[in-house]
This record gives sequence, structure tokens and C-alpha cells, in this order.
Amino acid sequence: MKTHMKGAVNSAALGAALLAGLPGGAALADDSGWYVGIGYGVTETTIDEERITSSLLASGFTVTDFSEDDSDRGYKLFGGYQFNRFLALEGGYFDLGEYAFTAETLPAGTLVGSIEVDGFNLDLVGLLPLGERFSLIGRVGANHAEASDSFSSTGLINVPNANFSERDTNVKFGLGAQWDFSDRFAARLEAERYRLDDAVGNEGDIDLYSLSVLMRFGQAGRPVASTAPVTRPAAAAPTPAAAPALVVVPAPTEEYCSILDIQFEVDQDEIQLEEREKLRVIATFLEKYPDTTAVIEGHTDNVRAPATNMRLSQRRADSVVAYLRDTHDIAASRLSAVGYGETRPLADNRTNEGKRMNRRIGAVVACATDIEGLEPLQIG
Repeated sequence: MKTHMKGAVNSAALGAALLAGLPGGAALADDSGWYVGIGYGVTETTIDEERITSSLLASGFTVTDFSEDDSDRGYKLFGGYQFNRFLALEGGYFDLGEYAFTAETLPAGTLVGSIEVDGFNLDLVGLLPLGERFSLIGRVGANHAEASDSFSSTGLINVPNANFSERDTNVKFGLGAQWDFSDRFAARLEAERYRLDDAVGNEGDIDLYSLSVLMRFGQAGRPVASTAPVTRPAAAAPTPAAAPALVVVPAPTEEYCSILDIQFEVDQDEIQLEEREKLRVIATFLEKYPDTTAVIEGHTDNVRAPATNMRLSQRRADSVVAYLRDTHDIAASRLSAVGYGETRPLADNRTNEGKRMNRRIGAVVACATDIEGLEPLQIG
């Protein structure tokens, strides 16, 4: 038995590209954790009619009619560990169903054959996020499958050995998409190809098209909070009525709080070009006072789920820290990032303008002895 190979090379290349193009580094460590899932769908293969017909002809039988059942239902049970939001290692059990054929011949006879396939797999799974909830999936791995063949006959056709079984390890790969309903639950649509050897010397593939649901547990989705000590004076907290602006406010504890009106697109954490000049002011302050430290605070609107907003705000704060470090050479030891999600709104989230104002970055800069050379901007 075999399967049709159309598209296999392109699909495998795209899956490998998804895996190879993943970012690395410490910034990927906030979505790790274990998960389990179950999938169900349809399977397809291609039965090698030509080979079966030729084999019967070599034995003196001419095939007059050939029918086949080359699709079935399949399922999989799986579990894995997600190292970050881009990469996971996944293993599980699969059952790809049963396939059969019937060949009628002259001299009068009938040959019936079937194959059942199940086994285990271990895959490297790459995810390419295209938003806060939607990701593309590529996977490459190995499957260890058992193929059980059985044959029966009528008339003049004689089958001396009716049952065969074979276990072997081969490659598998797949492509798909994932939608996160929440930090805990997600659904996947996938197309996977399993390379197989059957029990009578045939090589081929079986395709599984499935819908899966998965549940995460452990540490997945928890925000990474900064451990840097910060003392914030109550007078420095912004009020909901205030318009965002850059302000440097001295406090009795020699701490200076600034509100940065840095805007982000919805679901994005990339700093826009026009916002980088505002970050230069903070960088100038840190360069002037080399003993100061800064805590960068990320905030969001309330459009998404609270846990999703928490992760997004953390990434926004991380992107500002990375920009100050890489562009202005501020030492990483002087910078830390913390995400507050939607918990500290500056304006009313019921309006588009309020949501825009809440998608912001704040900074707490401490341990300066004066602010000579920096002119505070007034709020109002």
C-alpha cells in the first residue's frame, strides 16, 4: 500500500522553514509549560492497484474488477512541553484506521486485503504567532508504527498466509494552525503525513487531517515580574483624567517617575519609529546619571483576555528595555521590565481613544541626586 506524494516536498520545506526561523534567547521564556490534547479526523491513503494487479497477473489471474476503501477515521492522543511561544517537543499515540481492497479475477476468484495502522510519534513543533491568539504550526518528527495486513480469498485464488504484522520507524511531518481560546485552552487544525512500511514490503504514506483540542497546565502563560526594588511615591501616580505626556517628577525618596506616551498597534509589541525620540529622553537621563536604574512598565487596554494582556504588556516592556540596551548602550543590569496588563488603566477602555492611551509604557527611574539639565513637562 502507498499514498499519493503530491505536495510532500513543498510541505516538508515549509515546515522546516517554520522551525528554522524561530527566534532564540531569554525573551522566549515566558510561555513555557506542559500540555495534553486529543485530536480526531479523517485519514487517506492510496492503494497500489497496479502492483496488486501485476502480482495477480504473474500468478495467472486477470483482474476484472477492482474496488478500494482508501479513507477512514483516525485519532491521536498527545502531550508535550512548550519551551517558549515558538517551540515545543510533543509525543503521543496515533491510530490511522483501516484500509481495504477487493480484486475480482478470471479464472473466477476474489482477493480481499486490508491494513490497520497505529503507533507512537515524537515531534519537534514550531509555532509562528501571527497575533495574540492565532499561530501557524510546522512539525517534523518520527513515528514508530505497527502495520497489520490481512488477506482472504475465494475461488481459485489461494492465500497460504493470511495475516502479517510489521513494526518500523519512519519520518513524519505536518502543517497547521492553532487558535488560543485562552491561556489554558487551544484548538488546532492540522494536516500530517506519516511515512510507513507495511507487512508485505510496500512503502507509502498515510495522511491525517485532524481537529485537536489541547489543555495547558504548569507555568504556561504566567508573566515574568521584575524583582528590582522600586519605591513609588503616591503623589506620582497618574490620574485617569490626565493626558499622557513625558514628565519627570522629583520625589522625597530621590525617585523620578515618568509617563511615556509611547503608542502600540493592537496586539503588537514593536516600537514605532516616531516613538523612539521619546525614549531618547530617558536614555539621556540614564547616561547623565550612570548610577541610576530604571524599571520599564508595560500596560495594555482590555480588548483581550487578562492573562493574554499580561503577557503582551510584558513583551512591550521587554522591547523597550532591549531598545535602550541595544541602541543607547544602557547596561542591561540597570534595566528591568514588568508587565501590568490591563490592571492600571490611564483612561476609559470603553472608548477607542481611551484604549489607545492605555496601550502605553511607563518608566520608574530612581537614585538620581538632581535633575539638572532636564526640564519637566507639565501635565494638563
